[in-house]
Amino acid sequence: MRKLVSVLFMLSLFIGVFAVNAQDDEGSITVLLPDSASSARWENDDRRFFEMAFEEAGVDFNIVNAEGDASTQLAQAEQAITDGAKVLLLVNLDSGSGAAIIALAREAGINIIDYDRLTIEGPGADFYVSFDGEAVGRLQGEGLVAAVEEAGLEPPVRVAVLNGSPTDNNATLFKNGYDSVINPLFESGEWIEVDDQWVPDWDNQQALVIFEQMLTAAGDEGIDAAIAANDGLAQSVISALANNGLDPIPVTGQDATVGGMQNVISGRQSMTVYKAIRAEAEAAAALAVALLRGEDTSELADAVVNNGQNDIPSVLLEPISITNDPELIESTVIADGFRTWEEICVGEFFEFCPESVQEELGEPAD
Repeated sequence: MRKLVSVLFMLSLFIGVFAVNAQDDEGSITVLLPDSASSARWENDDRRFFEMAFEEAGVDFNIVNAEGDASTQLAQAEQAITDGAKVLLLVNLDSGSGAAIIALAREAGINIIDYDRLTIEGPGADFYVSFDGEAVGRLQGEGLVAAVEEAGLEPPVRVAVLNGSPTDNNATLFKNGYDSVINPLFESGEWIEVDDQWVPDWDNQQALVIFEQMLTAAGDEGIDAAIAANDGLAQSVISALANNGLDPIPVTGQDATVGGMQNVISGRQSMTVYKAIRAEAEAAAALAVALLRGEDTSELADAVVNNGQNDIPSVLLEPISITNDPELIESTVIADGFRTWEEICVGEFFEFCPESVQEELGEPAD
């Protein structure tokens, strides 16, 4: 009898441990970031906001960065699946490599979410979370029009265009957006398109070379204004002008990076587009956690985007145009905790910050 009781007791312990482990072993979520070069946001912003969201949800997660290498990203996806990932959050490097990772997830029977960049090759991911890319571009186009008017430039205004990477669907969406604003001005003759080029891999150094070449080709007539698809490309324009002893010109940006915000408040950059990356990461994290736990996702994605083959349930957030308006900056990028005056108002940029901020911060940091 004692032996039977002992056996039953051990069996009950085993069943209890098994039940706890089964509950705990829900798998994990892996975020596949693309690089550190195309934008500072991936490591500085998306990573930290994902970490915060997943830690609050109490799920196992891993965040890796392919550093611009598609084969590395594929290997990272394979390793994630081997390690027990049940949901992948993918920022593809291009749609071809993205489609390969989606196919890998399908084969493994796990969920995959396109994050920020839509994979337009293949059947597509299970979900897509991003911003309205064409709306981003429209804000950039409208921002350049306003900056040209504010600068008092007389027609014909000579404008150069620096697009993002030709392999990034987002770059195409941005271009569709700003082209809808600026092409009518080219057609009317009010503006002249000096040049329009794509920047491979959003590479800022290549953008610098490209814009230097644009300046050389423009000769004495010069370039009066520029569309730059993000803050990194805008910095390339600013640097090229400075290298040639030229004054700043109206130029757009995107991402509200620290450098972009510093250029905006100092008058070197006309505007940037703030995409509330925390909200984007939180929306994607909520979907990923729900998928991991087998919960209903119908209330989490209220839009649909077609990737060329299928309608993808989506979350599309609205971007905000940011100019050198302290109240606007305070109520958006600062209020959201996306940026702080402390990180913006350093060194030479301290003098461009609001007086109230200068008084609060005291002496500028180096």
